[in-house]
Amino acid sequence: MRQCVHSYSFFVRVHEGERTRAPGEFDRMSTTTTRRSRARRNASAMKMVGALLAVFREAAGYTQRSLGAVFCVSEQTIASIEQGRRPLKSDLAEQLDELLDTKGALSAAVRNMPEVDLVPLWAEEFLDREREAIAISSYENQVVPGLLQTDTYAEAVFRSRVPVYDEDEIGQLVAARVERQGILHRREPPITSFVVWEPVVRAPIGGGEVWAGQLRHLRECSELPGLMLQVLPMDRITHAGLNGPFVLLETPEHQRLAYTEGQRGSQLIADQGEVAILSQKCAMLRSQALTPEDTRGLLDRLLGEQ
Repeated sequence: MRQCVHSYSFFVRVHEGERTRAPGEFDRMSTTTTRRSRARRNASAMKMVGALLAVFREAAGYTQRSLGAVFCVSEQTIASIEQGRRPLKSDLAEQLDELLDTKGALSAAVRNMPEVDLVPLWAEEFLDREREAIAISSYENQVVPGLLQTDTYAEAVFRSRVPVYDEDEIGQLVAARVERQGILHRREPPITSFVVWEPVVRAPIGGGEVWAGQLRHLRECSELPGLMLQVLPMDRITHAGLNGPFVLLETPEHQRLAYTEGQRGSQLIADQGEVAILSQKCAMLRSQALTPEDTRGLLDRLLGEQ
């Protein structure tokens, strides 16, 4: 078993009602029920903090791999932080300050970073994990999965929100959603599996033209290497996903995580018992859904009706 000198653990941030998690409660990595948003870190500042970490790491005689091994994180995670592609979290910054004897410099840099571009607090940890995942499995019964949405469909989804977003927020959110989809087109993309309930691909969100464009995009995505798209038909008499949508992630360290959303909150789940239950649901949903080939046939028929 891999041994770590320092244990890098995640913790819950909940702001509505100032609720704090009791030790061991659900073993969930991130939970919130708040409407409030927190600004994402400024990209230039993230690069500056990353460069600072690289200087301290090299001065202490660590490689990216050996430093990651201390905290049981991957070399890729350390590289992403140093390149400004992933934010350095405050808890890890504190542990790095202690290990590298930097007199609190990294923690101070993280605390004083400028903030721009609204991203919901509850989404931050999930987006980080999704970005580096080597495998992603998703079940969706409300809207097309975010990784498969067109920009016009995403805009229609955000415009449906109550209370409404202003125009600037909608533009930022659409751009961020489209940017996320770059992971599907990397040289080595993650293995991805999407199961979507049939009403989702039949609901004309945004109107006929937007809907038709989304169907065409789904048909194109269904041909991407390493991507499996399946539609769960409405006529199935058993349905393993009645409790709602979820996402399963596998990290480069082969840790398996789950993410669920509700009307007023979300959870990023690390407890392996809970993850196993959702993995079983996912396997059952795949068996109940149309095959990828039959799914492409359904999309072709829907497009032919346009």
